[in-house]
Amino acid sequence: MYNSLVGHNIAKKKLIRRARSSSDLSLPALESAKQDISTDREAELMSQTDVATLLAPELADRLRAMPKAEIHVHIEGATDAETFYQMAQRNQVDLPADSLEAWKSFFEFRDFSRFIEVYAAAVKCLQTPEDYALAIERFYSRQAEENIRYTEAFLSATFLTDKFEDDEILDAIASGRAAGEAKYRCQINLIPDISREIPDSQHRVLEFVLKGKERGLFIGLGVGGLEVGYPPELFAETYAEARKHGLRIVAHAGEAVGAESIWGAVNTLKAERIGHGIRCLEDPELVEILRQRQIPLEVSPQSNYCLGVVERGQPHPLRKMVDAGLYCTVNSDDPAMFSTSLTNEYLTLAEQGFSWEELWQLNLNTLAATFLDKAEKDNYRLEWEKFLHSAS
Repeated sequence: MYNSLVGHNIAKKKLIRRARSSSDLSLPALESAKQDISTDREAELMSQTDVATLLAPELADRLRAMPKAEIHVHIEGATDAETFYQMAQRNQVDLPADSLEAWKSFFEFRDFSRFIEVYAAAVKCLQTPEDYALAIERFYSRQAEENIRYTEAFLSATFLTDKFEDDEILDAIASGRAAGEAKYRCQINLIPDISREIPDSQHRVLEFVLKGKERGLFIGLGVGGLEVGYPPELFAETYAEARKHGLRIVAHAGEAVGAESIWGAVNTLKAERIGHGIRCLEDPELVEILRQRQIPLEVSPQSNYCLGVVERGQPHPLRKMVDAGLYCTVNSDDPAMFSTSLTNEYLTLAEQGFSWEELWQLNLNTLAATFLDKAEKDNYRLEWEKFLHSAS
């Protein structure tokens, strides 16, 4: 199934990741994307309410209330329509809507063609360091609303280093974090990533990340973006240098490209976690290595459906991954852009037959896969045990 989707989705993935790394996605490119995918429009994303109505009310309520961790979510893709609208008004950016309500309607996920238009319009709103401070503060609010107690989130460092001076954007990131921590009951750490389709940016990104690490702003380094044509091996030296400086190492792999991308992330980059990774199932030997080493996989079901990596209407391969003994976690990737949330990811899996016990274990897996130290993890586990006892 995956191989039949890959060729068609290469153009899709290229445009998405370009949007993450650049604020200039031209109208001709958008029109080309529309033509490329005109025959691939899926049914609308099932709303969170619709999913919840298929479940026992007690299970849906418990999933909403449970304290959660998340380790694969992009700040830019988690920024909501209202925040982007506020930035547009402040920066005098024209949007394809003449009011906030119209923009919210336009922003809602419908299909891939609309998603590309939304992403292109939204990232143009990110014009100043203050915009990033606001996006980060609002991200704290979003996570707190879902009772996501701890998060490790991505920032597109290739874009940041191309657009801003280091000190001004680091000051803005620090300001956004301070404001969020003061207002909301959640903890967030940041992992900037390299846009792999711009490999020449990697050394500049590492320099930026190390400056942020010195200020206590960043904990690791990632690589995302277009997998096709940009294998993990291109970033081997940068990752080796990052490890020498004590950065935690993660990599997107096995989403648009198959098992070879995951092999490269594991063997060459020495990635401690794999973003997505669902195409490991194409290679039994890789599945066995991942199982033996218990390398965490950062799985985002609705993202996979929305981008066509998994065909909508088919069960998500997370079931096969769990049954194979793989170390799986649940995440939301670009939740605002895909009209989803971490809670909705769990609701989706519940609707596909995952039990409460399995979902709770996936949540525990996510906490265990974080880069928190043992004492910090133990503190969260105590809090979660109290919730479990109160919910039983």
